[in-house]
Amino acid sequence: MRTKHTFRLPPDLAIQLADYASRRRVAQALIVETALSTFLSPDNSERMEAALSRRLDRLTRQLERLERHVTISNEALALFVRFWLTATPPLPDTAQPAAQAKGRERYDSFVEALGRRLAKGHSLAKEVSSDVEPRVEGPEKSDPV
Repeated sequence: MRTKHTFRLPPDLAIQLADYASRRRVAQALIVETALSTFLSPDNSERMEAALSRRLDRLTRQLERLERHVTISNEALALFVRFWLTATPPLPDTAQPAAQAKGRERYDSFVEALGRRLAKGHSLAKEVSSDVEPRVEGPEKSDPV
């Protein structure tokens, strides 16, 4: 037994309903009935919540990986800069132009090597194992500076 209901739809929604029904070759009433039962279904909200939860979990894992990669990059850069500043003596003014030219040449080589490494899929984050726990020994004595 079915109960008859009369309701009004906006013109654009009525056109969409009619187009969809004709493409699927089903009655418009069946589409409205299915849409209403899906909308009013109590487990529909649970399904939506579960799907949203899965997406949030995936995003959380991606953000954690990104945070780890940024931390590794920052630490690697900090160690390099600390070592470079400790080991590199200042140049006299007369040697500056030649050193700058050589620096540009070395930088270009660095960028090429970085491009080759990234093209092969190598990364520092892949090389650094997440299973390695840092040793706690107090102040780091092996770091220069």
